[in-house]
Amino acid sequence: MGYQDHKQHVGKTMTYAIPCGIITISDTRTFETDTSGKAIQTALLQSGHDVVRYEVAKDDAAQITALIRALEASGCQVIITNGGTGIARRDSTFEAVDGILEKRLPGFGEIFRMLSYADIGPGAMLSRATAGTYGRALIFCLPGSTGAVQLALEKLILPELAHLVWETVRQ
Repeated sequence: MGYQDHKQHVGKTMTYAIPCGIITISDTRTFETDTSGKAIQTALLQSGHDVVRYEVAKDDAAQITALIRALEASGCQVIITNGGTGIARRDSTFEAVDGILEKRLPGFGEIFRMLSYADIGPGAMLSRATAGTYGRALIFCLPGSTGAVQLALEKLILPELAHLVWETVRQ
């Protein structure tokens, strides 16, 4: 079955809202000031998915890992983080998540940086956006910028989300 046929089949068999979790990783943001997390929440809800948990966490690898494990254990099939993907000393999202990923989707980060380059120029190379699987969940790690979050959601994540979830949960 070709890609388009496969995607069409998935569209017919995936008839439920995907349970999702959001983690904003920042030492300075709060729920009130978190425009990127709210943008993720809005996009997921408008696409017909469920946001079962939304957290704002400090940029601490142990806390990030614990939250991801808890979200996966609670049945979240998609976990989207934002923040902490740069190269500053406090940025620990990439290391925390990369350490638990079971299968990586290197194409996500590569394509995201290519799209981001077209948008912001060479600063796109500073992003360590990544994606992969942990248990029965997909994890996407995005930069903290609202523009970057919207780019990733609109161009990469939402158009392919049902297909990616179907691939990770089917037996």
